[in-house]
Amino acid sequence: MLDEADDIHPLFHGAPKSTEFKKLRKRIVQYTREAVDQYGMIEPGARWLVCLSGGKDSYTLLAVLHELKWRGLLPVDLLACNLDQGQPGFPATVLPEFLERMGVPHRIEYQDTYSIVVDKVPQGRTFCALCSRLRRGNLYRIAREEGCSAVVLGHHRDDILETFFMNLFHGSRLATMPPKLLNEEGDLFVYRPLAHVAEEDCEKFARAMNYPIIPCDLCGSQDGLQRQQVKQLIDQWERNHPGRRQKMFRALMNIRPSHMLDPSLFDFAGLVRDLDKNETESDAIPALR
Repeated sequence: MLDEADDIHPLFHGAPKSTEFKKLRKRIVQYTREAVDQYGMIEPGARWLVCLSGGKDSYTLLAVLHELKWRGLLPVDLLACNLDQGQPGFPATVLPEFLERMGVPHRIEYQDTYSIVVDKVPQGRTFCALCSRLRRGNLYRIAREEGCSAVVLGHHRDDILETFFMNLFHGSRLATMPPKLLNEEGDLFVYRPLAHVAEEDCEKFARAMNYPIIPCDLCGSQDGLQRQQVKQLIDQWERNHPGRRQKMFRALMNIRPSHMLDPSLFDFAGLVRDLDKNETESDAIPALR
């Protein structure tokens, strides 16, 4: 049985025995392994910094990576990391206690980026962009200090799809968060192993496992975020046409540069007609009378 204490990582101890949960768990593991293989994330002997915010997505990421490693399918070292950004009311003891109890190697880092964000961002503007840059810079530093080759994030399918529409509506470009990215300095990979996993599945999984979920009050408390508007739009499409979200996501994996408008991706100017073929075909067609 998968749920026997001696047959699985402690992160899965006490997992529900229902058929529904087992299917959910199998689906998440399968999709994660698929993304890891498809995008070439494994470097044998590498060390990954697995970023843990305390949200449902990062708990799901941590659990599934440890299951893959436990089963010999992920030959890398995993170091969980939480960056405490000094948000008021953040329960600083929850993650360290959880990780100790689960026997997960980890590093807890405190950096008060909250004060910087509040000081620098004008009133009425959202904190997300600056907060993200400061967090990313600290995670890159920690990864280097810990000898990690990759920073691993819990972004899922819906995050990737929402980011695509954010760039489309507000950035005038077709782009999103790729499953595998090399940082600007060229010394660290950024991986998103949950790229094919639905947000709904992360929610169901983390809740079923009763992980101590910590909400993001810094960003989530702000009204009118563009991302929330995009999310609501996609949710409405999904309600009206079930399956629409997955079809849009699959489209991101089925791009045809020759049917877009970017001349840097396809040589439109270099397209030429096959005149010999046209002449041969016209000669073969009887003249109309």
